[in-house]
Amino acid sequence: MALEEKEKKVPISSAETPDTAVGTMEDVNEIMKKYDRESNTRPWTGVPGKVIQILLAAFAVFVIYMNLFATWDERVRRCTFLGFVILFVFILFPIRKGMKNQKANRIPVYDVILALAGSGSFFYFVFNSSKIIDHGTRITSLEIALGIIGILILAECCRRVTGIPILVVASCFIIYSFYFFIAVKNQDLAKVVRKVVYNLFYTTTGVIGTPVGVCSTYIVLFIIFGAFLEATGIADFFIACANCIAGWATGGPAKVSVISSALCGMVSGSSVGNTVTTGSVTIPMMKKTGYPPEFAGAVEAASSTGGQIMPPIMGAAAFLMAEMIGVPYADIVVRAILPAILYFTGIFLEVHLRAKRLGLKGIPREELPKAKRLLPKFYLLIPLAVLVYMIIKGYTMSRSAIFATILCIVVSLFDKEHRMTPEKFLNTLATGTKNTLSIAVACGIAGIIAGVVTMTGLGQVFISAIVGVSHGKLMIALLLTMVCCVILGMGVPTTANYIIMATTCAPILTTGMGLNAMCANMFVFYFGIVADITPPVALAAYAGSAIAKSDPMKTAFQATRLAIAAFLIPYIFCLNPAMLFIDTTAIQVIQVIVTSFIGMFAIASAIEGYMFRNLLPVTRIILAAAGLMMLYPGTVTDLVGIALVVAMFIFEHAMAKKDSAAA
Repeated sequence: MALEEKEKKVPISSAETPDTAVGTMEDVNEIMKKYDRESNTRPWTGVPGKVIQILLAAFAVFVIYMNLFATWDERVRRCTFLGFVILFVFILFPIRKGMKNQKANRIPVYDVILALAGSGSFFYFVFNSSKIIDHGTRITSLEIALGIIGILILAECCRRVTGIPILVVASCFIIYSFYFFIAVKNQDLAKVVRKVVYNLFYTTTGVIGTPVGVCSTYIVLFIIFGAFLEATGIADFFIACANCIAGWATGGPAKVSVISSALCGMVSGSSVGNTVTTGSVTIPMMKKTGYPPEFAGAVEAASSTGGQIMPPIMGAAAFLMAEMIGVPYADIVVRAILPAILYFTGIFLEVHLRAKRLGLKGIPREELPKAKRLLPKFYLLIPLAVLVYMIIKGYTMSRSAIFATILCIVVSLFDKEHRMTPEKFLNTLATGTKNTLSIAVACGIAGIIAGVVTMTGLGQVFISAIVGVSHGKLMIALLLTMVCCVILGMGVPTTANYIIMATTCAPILTTGMGLNAMCANMFVFYFGIVADITPPVALAAYAGSAIAKSDPMKTAFQATRLAIAAFLIPYIFCLNPAMLFIDTTAIQVIQVIVTSFIGMFAIASAIEGYMFRNLLPVTRIILAAAGLMMLYPGTVTDLVGIALVVAMFIFEHAMAKKDSAAA
């Protein structure tokens, strides 16, 4: 504990100088406890703290065993997983956010009761599964009561670790289910309660549905893998590589932020985690170079958010997408490559143009790491490379993740600083479990929403409503879907957001509008992710602002502006599936690549108001229009857009030379 207190008092980065104020770990913790429920945990120290660490690590080992060797019924497996998750949530998370002066190693009696009642409801199903499955819908009054208790306590867990918004959504769906069966189907209340509880608690169409199944099978193992890979020091290696590649360039630190966040995003799908990890190094460097604090925090937040769309691991929702569409995960990875590159290119262009406009320089080459010193560290990429190879070759994702995790332990032995000691091994396993809790709970609540849609046929109602409002126009349907995703995503974790939107809105786009299933699911996936930088609840931006010592809301708005590509790319691949390599030819792929990147350059120039010099308002409007024309598929629009961009490019270059000569 003394070491933790010491760490809180030192700057988060050694890059701090007298003219560069950066946040401390205490600043980061305070702002995240204010906005992020996952950061608000109970203090456990000494022997009790060590016991909790051992239990968390044991659960990670248990999950690995469950996936490799257990042959249990799927319902039993999922209930066992959620039962333990509920126990750990009540052990780690207090009743309300921001509780101060909590006594260490204390858990209130009411939390003990809730933990036992909630987990007991799921474990009852585990130990009586055969009887319950045989009874079917004829569950007893005790089983109805336990189902209600289990759902309510899972909801309380969700409130503690993710917040209220998703519970409001889930409650509305449950209320609709009662309305549907009582008012529309004219069934009596007792029968409806039995039906709703049975479907939502005892079948794989509710709480223990596909989301929890994927979480307990794939997501948790990849989270554990990510924890072990980060423990090898690969984040430091990625940051050093990014510095070597772009640190010397104009506005180098911001470009380092974009590149390092993209590389770290391949390992971790956490926007906030990436922001704190890479931002602790890049944000002070950006401020020292001359970038405004809000912009420095926003660059890191926008770049780190892209980690959830960066193959090969991506965010947890990507695994759910593979399951819901019914395609191998390798397909998701391959089709996500081009949109991810375009996203980071958009941010890269904006930070470059901002640096040019402000006249910012890079880092002196003598202060940057040398490439020859980084080469010996390339062995750190072995686990990642093997993971990608195994997934592409068709090995199960569970075995691929576990084998890659073992390789992480092996490669750590080659570095004395990051060597995997027994204590570090235990802590890394515990970290993997902690990082799983919020996703597991959110998956359970999202499963309720999916269950109601299945049980009542609500999906068809949504399809009819949106198709009617949009009058069959795909663009209008996409706009309406985007609004739903962004509004819902402001208070709902991205994984749960994807589940809800994939259950309700994706079928609208596929069944109602005839859109390809991959395009539709990727569309809602993207707009669920931008929630982490979209005000008013923008956790990644708030983490960046804590390090940059900037205004959180201003940082969030700057991050949204920088991530404009994330708002445009989904429309590109829905209108032109060639970007996702769907039903296309090599020529079409080349065309979409060329036009998209030129269009992104035009839009970035318009947003920043700079190309070779400060742009006039009319020039910015022309460039924005040209960029949007190239993002819309069609030879005519592409040619007109390219012509306008080339014309503006030549004109601005000539005028900049003229201005320079006159000066």
